[in-house]
Amino acid sequence: MTDKTEYLIYKLSDQMKGCIKIDADLFRKMDVKRGLRNEDGTGVLVGLTNIGNVVGYERVADGSLLPIEGKLYFRGYEIAEIVNAVLAEKRCGFEEVAYLLLSGSLPDAEELEQFRSLLVRNMPLMPKTTLNIVELEGNDIMNILARSVLELYTYDATPDDISRDNLMRQSVELTAKFPTIIAYAYNMLRHKSLGRSLHIRHPKEEYSLAENFLYMLLGTHYTPLDVQTLDLLLILQAEHGGGNNSTFTVRVTSSTCTDTYSSIAAGIGSLKGPKHGGANIRVHKMFQHLKQKISHWDDEEEIYHYLCRIVKKEAYDGTGLIYGIGHAVYTLSDPRAVLLKQMARKLAEEKGRLEEFEFIERIERLAIQAVYAVKGEGKKLCANVDFYSGFVYDLIGLPIEIYTPLFAMARIVGWCAHRNEELCFNGRRIIRPAYRCVAEPRPYVPVKER
Repeated sequence: MTDKTEYLIYKLSDQMKGCIKIDADLFRKMDVKRGLRNEDGTGVLVGLTNIGNVVGYERVADGSLLPIEGKLYFRGYEIAEIVNAVLAEKRCGFEEVAYLLLSGSLPDAEELEQFRSLLVRNMPLMPKTTLNIVELEGNDIMNILARSVLELYTYDATPDDISRDNLMRQSVELTAKFPTIIAYAYNMLRHKSLGRSLHIRHPKEEYSLAENFLYMLLGTHYTPLDVQTLDLLLILQAEHGGGNNSTFTVRVTSSTCTDTYSSIAAGIGSLKGPKHGGANIRVHKMFQHLKQKISHWDDEEEIYHYLCRIVKKEAYDGTGLIYGIGHAVYTLSDPRAVLLKQMARKLAEEKGRLEEFEFIERIERLAIQAVYAVKGEGKKLCANVDFYSGFVYDLIGLPIEIYTPLFAMARIVGWCAHRNEELCFNGRRIIRPAYRCVAEPRPYVPVKER
C-alpha cells in the first residue's frame, strides 16, 4: 500500500472508534439480550428442535436455577448410555450416532452396516477436488476445508435442490468427505512446508470412519485404542443443541433457503473462531506452559498458587482465564468431559504418559478452587470437553493444526441434521432477529459545507 492509502485506512479506523461505542447500561434499560443470553446466563429461547438437548441445571419452583450433573441427549437418547454400550461392545459408534442424528432412529445391525459402507463409498474425492486441495494457497486447514466445501457445489448436479431426499444425500456425502479433505489438506501442507513426500491414501472399505481418517492421515502409525478414542471424540462432538454458535449459524443461513454448501461453509467459519472451535488449542497451549512453569507436578500447593496467579491476570496470557474450565450450560459436570477423561487415562497408560494425565487431573480440580477463591462462587464451574480433548489428540499423535478441523469433522453431522430440520419442519420462515438503533438523528450537511 502507498503511504496515502495507509494513512486513509488509519484515519478511517480512528474515526470508527467513536461510532462503535454503545452505553452498556442501554442493554439492561431496553431489555436487550446481549449475546442472546438472559441475565442468569441461560440462552434466549429462539427455536424448537428434536435433535439435541444440553442439560446443566433445572428450574425449581421459585424460578431459580438448580445446578445438576450435566446430561447430553441425541434424539432423546442419553449420550452416556450410547457411549457405554459402544465401549462395552468394543466397536466404533460414530456411524450409529450419525445415522441416529440424521434419520431420528437407531439403526438395526443391517442398516448400520449398510450406512457404514455408504459412508466409505462416499469418502473418496473427485480427482479435481484432490488436485485443488494440493494447489490451494494458505496454511489454515479450516480455511481450506471451507473453500473445498464451496467447491463441491460445482460438482453437484443439483446443488440448490432443498428437497428432503437431496438434503439427505448431501448430508451423507459431506459427512463422508470431511475426513478425506482434512487428511489430504494436512498432508499437503506438510509436503509443502517440510518437503516430505505427499501421501494420498485412499479409504478402506473395512475400516470405520475414525480408522479411515487415521489411516489417511498417519498411515499405519496408530493403535486400536487410538481408533476407539478418536471415535469417542467424534461421538461426543457430533451434536450439541441448536444454540451453539456454529449450529445456529447453519440454521440462520439455512432459513434463507441457500444451498447446503454455502450454509455449511458459514458454519465452518463460525467454528474456526478461537472462542468456539479453537478452544481446545488454547487449552493445549496452556498445558504446555504449565508443564514448564510448575516444577513439581505432584505439588498441589505449587499448582494452586500458580493457577490463582493466572486468575488474577498475573501469569500466563493476562486474560484471567483458565481455558477448559466452565461452560455456558453445564454446571456440576460436562458429560462429554467425564466420558473423555476415562478414555484419556487408558490412552495415557498405553502411551506411558500417566504422570502427565495425573498432572492435568490435578489442574482440573485445583483450577476450579482457584477461580472460586479469586472470583467467588457465583457460578458453578466444571471442566468442559476441551479440557481433555487437546491432550487426547496429542496422545494419539495428531498435530495441533487439525484440532479444530476434527471438531468440524464430527459436528458436520449435527449441522446437517439441524439444517434439514430447519428447512423441512420449521415452515421455512427466515430467521430475522431485531436490533434497536440507538444513534441520534442528525441533519445531513452537504460536502462543500463540512
